[in-house]
Amino acid sequence: MSCQRSRPRHAIVAGAVLFALAIATGCGSDRSDDRATPAAAFDQALHDRLPAAVLERGIIRVGGSDPYPPAAFYAPDGRTVIGFEPDLADAMGRVLGVRFEFVNVSFSDLLPQLRRHKIDIVMASVTDTGEREKLADFVNYFQAGTAILVQRGNPKGISDLNDLCGRIVAVAEDTVQVDLLRRTQKSCDAGERIDIRLYADNANALVQLRTGRATAVLSDYPPAVHLSTDQRTSGHYQLAASTQYEPSPYGIAVAKDQTRMRDVVRDALERVMRSGDYAEVLQRWGVPSGALESATINAGGRAPAG
Repeated sequence: MSCQRSRPRHAIVAGAVLFALAIATGCGSDRSDDRATPAAAFDQALHDRLPAAVLERGIIRVGGSDPYPPAAFYAPDGRTVIGFEPDLADAMGRVLGVRFEFVNVSFSDLLPQLRRHKIDIVMASVTDTGEREKLADFVNYFQAGTAILVQRGNPKGISDLNDLCGRIVAVAEDTVQVDLLRRTQKSCDAGERIDIRLYADNANALVQLRTGRATAVLSDYPPAVHLSTDQRTSGHYQLAASTQYEPSPYGIAVAKDQTRMRDVVRDALERVMRSGDYAEVLQRWGVPSGALESATINAGGRAPAG
């Protein structure tokens, strides 16, 4: 089967980054052609509640970030964005009668651009945390924890977070994984602290692991499983264990002063969930365990601290 049908396009990223991502991910799960007729139908009342600027454009500008399969990544054409996030965005777009258009933004700049209204929402595997809720509201649509990814064969014998003491660990900056590593430091013996190396994105962190310059990479569980099972990358990576550390909800971020947009997005997602499209999308991308029962707002900030 071919990769999924065309999606709204990200801005084209630099060739060097695309090359690194091609090595790290490839096309991923080519599942789109199997989907049934969409069940989520257009809702005129919800459409009419959209902000005037969105209605005029007919487009919701979605801040996405560096490819992170199976949530969102590039098809072989290097332009089409595929994954469970663009599929869910498509389903919400059918309900609202507008197009969700993904715009590539560096992960660390997603919330600043949202606050400046350069984009309307963010949908980029952003974990909803109490700290982030000070900057934006989050419509929760998925749940995942953190996994430890190591080289195939696990040459350093890593099995849990404490085994990372005294090791070099590569991680994408401004992620919950950085916070988790820093908290883990407290249990390390003196002189055996984790050497945390920060990179602009997960792809660059993976290069460090693949080339042996890092012992492990911490990332969200779904992309870690994808890398360890996809035939293009499984020869290089494996999970240190099946443990998911501190599972938390992902959230579609909406600016604090855009409560109308927030509530419309929440209601559209709820329609998608009830229609059956939500479960179908997650099943097709191999992540049904991340499903939520309903679309909530700011649930991550109410979760107990890990």
